[in-house]
Amino acid sequence: MDKMTFKTPLAIAIAAASLGVSGAAMADTTMEERLAELEARIIAAEQRAVAAEQRAAEAEQQRAATADIESDAEIEERLARVERYADGEEGFSFNVYARSGLLIGEDGKSAEGGPYVTPAGPEGGAVGRLGNEPDTYAEAILNYRMRFDNGAKALYRTMIADGTTSSNDWTGGESDINVRQVYAEFSDLPSFTGAFENASIWAGKRFDRDNFDIHWLDSDVVFLAGTGGGIYDMQLADNWKSNLSIYGRSFADFDVVSSEDPGLEGNTDNLILTSNNYFGNWQWMVNGMSAADNDTRDIGAGQEAAENGFHTMVAYHGDSFFGMGEGSYKAAVLHGQGLGAETKNIGANGDLTDDANSTRLALYGTTYLAPKWRIAPSVLAETSEDRFAEGDSYDWATLNVRLANELTENFEMQYEASYQMIDIDPQGYSDRNEVDGDYTKFTIAPTFKPEVGGFWQRPEIRLFATWSDWDDELNDYSATDSFGSDEFTGSQWAFGIQSEVWF
Repeated sequence: MDKMTFKTPLAIAIAAASLGVSGAAMADTTMEERLAELEARIIAAEQRAVAAEQRAAEAEQQRAATADIESDAEIEERLARVERYADGEEGFSFNVYARSGLLIGEDGKSAEGGPYVTPAGPEGGAVGRLGNEPDTYAEAILNYRMRFDNGAKALYRTMIADGTTSSNDWTGGESDINVRQVYAEFSDLPSFTGAFENASIWAGKRFDRDNFDIHWLDSDVVFLAGTGGGIYDMQLADNWKSNLSIYGRSFADFDVVSSEDPGLEGNTDNLILTSNNYFGNWQWMVNGMSAADNDTRDIGAGQEAAENGFHTMVAYHGDSFFGMGEGSYKAAVLHGQGLGAETKNIGANGDLTDDANSTRLALYGTTYLAPKWRIAPSVLAETSEDRFAEGDSYDWATLNVRLANELTENFEMQYEASYQMIDIDPQGYSDRNEVDGDYTKFTIAPTFKPEVGGFWQRPEIRLFATWSDWDDELNDYSATDSFGSDEFTGSQWAFGIQSEVWF
């Protein structure tokens, strides 16, 4: 029979007695074990408590750190918004164009002048403007821009303009103050996708965003404006952006051709549908016009006004000086028929005949000839026929050169030479006479600036002396024209001072 072990208190006591171990010693050993076990449990509990406290501290530190990060993010967002407001990307902003000065003739009286002073002027034949402007003209542009939580943007713009040739400080009875633009434009609309992802929409009265000009002649190459709406920057292909718009312009207070009531008056709207397309540096613009009942107008010389029109422009916006170095240039050819024969101010002339046709060339560039010398040549020319009367013709061409020598960081000398060829046969329209002759102008202008550096740096204050001359025949063009008026018949000197500002 196997040996059996009895683990009972009695067995333990018998075994202890047989080994000579006293009961008291056995009791002491059991108590020590229990105390050791208790002590171990207490130590473990203390360790768990310390660990819990440590985890709680770490959690608190993490929460505080997260709170600091959120606070910094809020601060960054506020700073970014302040920067957007400061840069005019959000909130209110203010832009200006203004010029003002005296133009005094050699007789000490206010002189005739302006870029459109020649017989070609009424048909857009501008000449150089430096030392040739007798007016005060100012534009104040008020903008308010908004950006929404979904990323969409909105722009509201109002433009107020005024012009006068008076030198007085109060010209309320003589000036032409006017609200020229009032419109709203939306962009970055999240629901616009595909070809419209980067497009913007607008409505109201405005100048078209993509108008451009020859500043030295104070002449737009193309000027589209009126009241309507449109969409910009449709991405129709990788290298093709397109704008689409409709503008309205008003032809009002004209006499209607009517055998029953010759004194009848009327008005109409000229609607202009425009597609403006960009292919890299190339621009192709197409305009169709319709002015219902405009053909009832009696425009004189036995002619009726056109009811429709077509206009197109091909332009190149160069990023060098005609490919010959640093600078820029723009070149454009424009053609129009009917109401589109007003090639610059699209749709603005309601007196054009059905057979009217015009072709215009515009070209200019800017570059530095040397570190302190810069030059800006320009050409503007047009030929047109049957404009207001059968068989009439209006041919003119302007060559202009603006030159500047930067002498210090605040002073430069500016020079301008302008030449215009004029050959006009109005066929008796508006009591105008046929003329053929040339116009020449030269200006020297000491100019002060806060900082020189390029033709687009403004503001500036300039003194000037201008000499202009023209063929005597041009004085006979019209009884209401500046040419031929008293003491303004050619070989004229003019002097003055002018400021020009934009920002």
